[in-house]
Amino acid sequence: MCEWCGHDHEDEFPADVPLVVTTRGGRPENRHRGRISVVRTDSGEELEAFGDTKARAFIRSTGKPMQAIEPLLGGVAEAFGWEDRHLAMLAASHRGHPAQMAALDDMLAKSGVPEEAYVFGAGAPINVRSRDEWARGGGAPRKAFHTCAGKHLGMLAWCKLQGWPLAGYERPEHPAQQRILRRVRDWLGAGEAETATGKDGCGLPVVAVPLWRVALGYGRLACPDAAPDREAAEAVAKVTAAMNRCPELVEGSGRLASLLLADPNVVAKSGAQGLFAFGLRKERIGVAIHLSDGSEASWGPIVISLLERLGGVSEATMETLRERFPRSFENDAGAVAGTRDVVF
Repeated sequence: MCEWCGHDHEDEFPADVPLVVTTRGGRPENRHRGRISVVRTDSGEELEAFGDTKARAFIRSTGKPMQAIEPLLGGVAEAFGWEDRHLAMLAASHRGHPAQMAALDDMLAKSGVPEEAYVFGAGAPINVRSRDEWARGGGAPRKAFHTCAGKHLGMLAWCKLQGWPLAGYERPEHPAQQRILRRVRDWLGAGEAETATGKDGCGLPVVAVPLWRVALGYGRLACPDAAPDREAAEAVAKVTAAMNRCPELVEGSGRLASLLLADPNVVAKSGAQGLFAFGLRKERIGVAIHLSDGSEASWGPIVISLLERLGGVSEATMETLRERFPRSFENDAGAVAGTRDVVF
């Protein structure tokens, strides 16, 4: 029983299974539990399930490519001359790298949306190196440093085109959020009865859907021809193509999603609190992974294991992933300290 709210939260958590075990000195140190769903895009058939994949998960930042559909259909790219690097930022969780900030600044200038319109507060770059350079240069906090600034800017620019007020654009009752939420549910094939809504970290409404529907949604992002809405499919094709052409803008150098997006067969994106999803174009498969503890350190080993089973990426991509996310890890003295072993 929770001493703060009086609820028995243990009964509210989805049934999960061990996915990765971290060892140190040959002994288990941590066990990372979670859920995985692998779905066939065309039929929605679940090919593999680990844990309760019918239970909901908040889509968090994995939803960004879907949240970009309405602004793109509303004509933001054409109206403001946004190109691939700008469209990639609509789906980005940026880290404050110079190329990311340059793209955002160009989007702000071309759209005429004031930076003050962002609902969230000002801050510093997330990436350590970028933050250090910013601090050494005496940089001031900016709202555009927020990791979701690209997604929000797409919505704000769309509101400007529609003649809707920028103030309150983040509220569930605002027409922008009403249409975006409906569009996201449709893309995921989720009815209102099986969805829930909450507040995302950036201030926007966010939906929770059964985990297998996140996998289906990513299968459709990879293969938009499988989606029932042709208009939405055309918008998705634009944003996912931009993600593949500008992978490092979507997250950043060395980030799992960006490494996968460098492979033209993959659409991938991370979300907060342990959620990661990707779709494979040729295989027409979608995958969703949710770690119960909300961490991301085990994403790499899990994704590598799944790709070894499913295929879908080049050997060069696999080599890059294995190099970036090796089974063994080192301590600060450069000595091997333990392993991360997939156990599902």
